[in-house]
Order: sequence, then C-alpha cells, then structure tokens
Amino acid sequence: MSDPSRNRKLRIRAALAVTAVTGLGATALTALPAAAAGEAVTVRYRQSATGGDQVEPWLKVVNTGTASVPLSQVKVRYYFKADAGASYTYACSWAVKGCANLTGTFGTLANPTATADRYLEVGFTAGAGSLAPGADTGDMQLRFHRSDWQPLNQNDDYSFGPAQTSYASWSKVTATVAGVPVWGTAPAGAEPTPTPTDPTTPPPTTPPPTGAALFDDFDYTGHTDPAVGAHGWSVRSNAGGPGVPGATWAPENVTFAKEGTNSIMNLRTSTAGTGESTRHTEILTRATKFRNGTYAARVRFSDAPLSGPDGDRVVQTFFTINDLKAPMADDYAEYDFEYLPNGGWGEPANILYTTSWETYRPDPWEAVNQHSESRTSYAGWHDLVVTIDDTSIVYYVDGREFGRHDARYLPERPMSINFNQWLIDLAGQPSTTPRSYDQKVDYVLHVKDQVLTPAQVAAKVAAYRSAGTAFEDTVPATS
Repeated sequence: MSDPSRNRKLRIRAALAVTAVTGLGATALTALPAAAAGEAVTVRYRQSATGGDQVEPWLKVVNTGTASVPLSQVKVRYYFKADAGASYTYACSWAVKGCANLTGTFGTLANPTATADRYLEVGFTAGAGSLAPGADTGDMQLRFHRSDWQPLNQNDDYSFGPAQTSYASWSKVTATVAGVPVWGTAPAGAEPTPTPTDPTTPPPTTPPPTGAALFDDFDYTGHTDPAVGAHGWSVRSNAGGPGVPGATWAPENVTFAKEGTNSIMNLRTSTAGTGESTRHTEILTRATKFRNGTYAARVRFSDAPLSGPDGDRVVQTFFTINDLKAPMADDYAEYDFEYLPNGGWGEPANILYTTSWETYRPDPWEAVNQHSESRTSYAGWHDLVVTIDDTSIVYYVDGREFGRHDARYLPERPMSINFNQWLIDLAGQPSTTPRSYDQKVDYVLHVKDQVLTPAQVAAKVAAYRSAGTAFEDTVPATS
C-alpha cells in the first residue's frame, strides 16, 4: 500500500458523506435452493417516527408456514429513497431476539424507482435460533439515519407507512428464506428476475479451463526464506502509515507454520500502548500486474488478543491496490476486505467492510468509492472472493454475495496483492499492558481475466493441493 493510501485510511470513515453506499446482494450468482416445503413467513410493520433525523421501522417476522424456519436463513428488506450523496448508518434500539443477533446492511437497487433506490436488509445470526410454526420474533425496534445526521424525508420512501402506528402485515417490506422470496412486493422493476434453473443441478464445482494464475499455499520456513522473495513477495519493514504514528512494520512478525496438513501464514500485530511499542505487519506482491479476474484468499480473523486487554482498534485486511499518482487521479484503484473487530472510523463494534476505490485526495480530504458493510462478528476462518470484469466488482464471503459495485470503480491500471494488520490508533485501549493480535492466511489465488464462482475457486485450490503444487505464478508481468 502506498504511503498516501495509508494516510487516507485514517480518515476514510470520516468521509462517508462523500462516498456512495452500495448494497449487499441477497443472493449469489449460482442457483439458489428452493425454500423447503412448508417454509413461509410474513412481515409485520409499524412506524415509530414520521419525521426528524431517523427512520424507525419496527418489525416482526411471523412463521406462517408448517415447518420450523432457521432465522439465519431469513432476510428482510425495507426500501427507501436515499438523499443524493448520502450514506446511512443502521442501529438496533431493542429486540426480543437480542440486537446482537440481528444484522443490518444497506444495498443499492439495480433498477431504482421514484420511491426506492436503496434498501436496509435485516438478517439474523445463528444465535437468533428458529421460529416454530405460528411463532414470531417479537419486537425488532430498528432505526437508521444519515451518517452526517442531517434531516431526512420519509414521505418518498416505498416501504414507509405513516399511518401504520400499530403492527400489521405489510407487503411493502419483503422477506426471503434461503434466498427464495416468500413475502412482500418489491418496488416495481427493482429486482431482477432470476434465470430459471433446475434446482436438482448443483452449482459448478470444477475449475475453469487452465489460464494464467497466481497460487500460493504459503509453505515457507519464515520471512527470511529465500523462496518468499523468489515467489514475488515483499515483507514490509519500511516506516510510515497507516496506523499508529511511530509504529514499526515488523517483518519478523510474519511467520509460517503447519496447521494440520495446510501451511498457514500468520500476521501478528502487537502493542504496549505506545507508538514505539507498536508492531504492525504487511506482506505484498512486488509486482503490480494484477487487474481483471478473480482474487481469493482463506483468512482467519480474530476478535480477541492472544493475551492482555482487548479493545484495540485493529484492522485485518486482504486487498489489491496501485499507487495514487496525483490527488484525484482517475487511474487509481483499490479493492478491500477490511475487518475491524473492535470498531473504529466511528463504528463502535465489529464490522466488515468491502470497498471499491475510484480515487481520493488526501488534503483537503475527498474520496470517491463504493462500499458494503456488515456489523457482526467475523471471528474465524472465512473464504473471501472478489471478481472484477468489464461491468462490475463483486465481493463474496463464504460463498455468498456480500457486495456488488458498479463499473465506475473498475481498475484502469494493474495492482499488487496485499495482506496487512495494523492499529488505527491507541484510543480504543489506553492500557500499557502488552497484547497482540493474529490474522492468519491459508492461501491466495488470482486467476487472470476469468470470473470464477466461489465453488470454482474451492475446486481450483483443491486441484492445486491434490497435485502437490504449493506455488504457481503464470501471470505475465504486464496485464
């Protein structure tokens, strides 16, 4: 990551008002399963505020079918008309199921209407449990507001019902179970009609035809292993941002070990509460030769330190990037997975961002990007995939579409591939007790100019490992 890009990371979330909010897709590109027989839900809605600076949709999900429904398979969408250039923040005031078991993410409609171009998608974690036939979730007292807290107008919002002061079934809020629509009517023309598929046909699991690719299983003895450099990697040791001023980028904190049959790379970040004691980590390709195609990595995020007090504003990443040649240069590009286990950038708790960058200006700060986010814990191993073709950038987490960003943010120049872990600042945890955080990486894959499904990514990685191939790089030096 170039130094200007590192510096702007410190201020990115303060600039959300000038960024474009994009959506979490509700479905993956592969065929979705049919809802199980007997699975059906209804959404009941009431409004709690008709004006001011917040939208307050209160919702209940009711199981009107004959079979139990795991709430983790249920998604509910509330549609609204966004203000030009505004970004939005979700919150849960209270819920019978517990706010910690609810998720809220914002999406952008591919085909906007006069009353809807965005939506709030509400989901559930496994901790929310299941709904038995006839049961409901109880109150979900939700709200969202402009990130800059400017006044907003709900009267042009598709899902808003000013007269709904008590709970009633509301068809202008939609619901899906396992990706299958089961309730409500979306804004006219707002949802694409899926191509009919045979539900008995599994998604493709075979790799695409052989093409230029980078694959690394991270089978090294340590950061000084000559093969690390020979395979095109640079373990960072130079000073500078992002993160805590005065921190060191410590190559010795990038280590490698076996876990079971797989080799694992570990990035460790540590601090004792001062800049001088803080150690960040980063590894990146020296070559900037990667552009369109598929990028994938299996990454283990962590919510808690190995020891010592928790609370540091940690950033754990997998991303691609090139250099900013001049402020607002239109050939800059960057595509990020960024997990903040303890919040930061104005967020109070764990959040996962995916962000597609067009350009920025560091001073005075101005940013042009599109992002998606999910406010829940992502501790543990996750399969991260981003695909780039001539029409869009699509992010996947664990096989499901997480965000889809449009053609305005496509790369004009090739990029490098990077992993890093660092602290935004020391304000989250002022203690001087030593503590450290780990981010692990199982593998990285790039397939040039081919859009793979997550299933194809898994099959391609399995094929490399079955053949005993720990490293391959056939991507040409220039794209």
